[in-house]
Amino acid sequence: MGRKVHPIGFRLKINRDWDARWFAEGNRYRELLQEDFEIRRRILSEGERSAISRVEIERYPNQIVTTLYTAKPGIVIGRKGDNVKILRQTLEELTGKKVKIEVEEVDKPDLDATLVARNIAGQLERRISHSRALKRAVTQAMRQGAQGIRVQVSGRLGGSEMARREWQVDGRVPRNTLRADIDFGTAEALTGFGRIGVKVWIYKGVQLREEPEVADVYVSQ
Repeated sequence: MGRKVHPIGFRLKINRDWDARWFAEGNRYRELLQEDFEIRRRILSEGERSAISRVEIERYPNQIVTTLYTAKPGIVIGRKGDNVKILRQTLEELTGKKVKIEVEEVDKPDLDATLVARNIAGQLERRISHSRALKRAVTQAMRQGAQGIRVQVSGRLGGSEMARREWQVDGRVPRNTLRADIDFGTAEALTGFGRIGVKVWIYKGVQLREEPEVADVYVSQ
């Protein structure tokens, strides 16, 4: 089962929380969901060089709180906060509500699966050998304290005529264990021979999420 489903969705409510926290019913749910997709697209397109790994969205009456997890908070914030102000204005025009942006720094980017996958994709686009890129990512993650990592690339590797799949594994990655804290990320490299997909699993140990205090959840009318 753990090999067939999304590793993060598989562990929701066990050791991982939702990236969007709000509730709505009927057509309103569809509208807010599409709005979330557009918010994430705008943020990632505005900050392609900002190394943003995750975007959390919380909704309150007439206010949206977005938390950006990034390895380069200085680029996201900008000089005297200029970049954040521009991004906030863009999102407020998009949603028609007041937007609050919080920036959280990712201390160890080599242990963030999304950032590792994008780094590998960037190396493949620069025509670096896929085996070299995989080996470097695995070595860096294990050096930073990961208990296991699995990296997989698939496509026309090295310009071969037939697509294939290759992977490298170090340590252990128990994908079937629900208590396992496994971070998962994907990326795509657009090369001259076509797209190459990248998947990364990083195992950080066993962790059980503590039950948070019951808080008021915004229910859209």
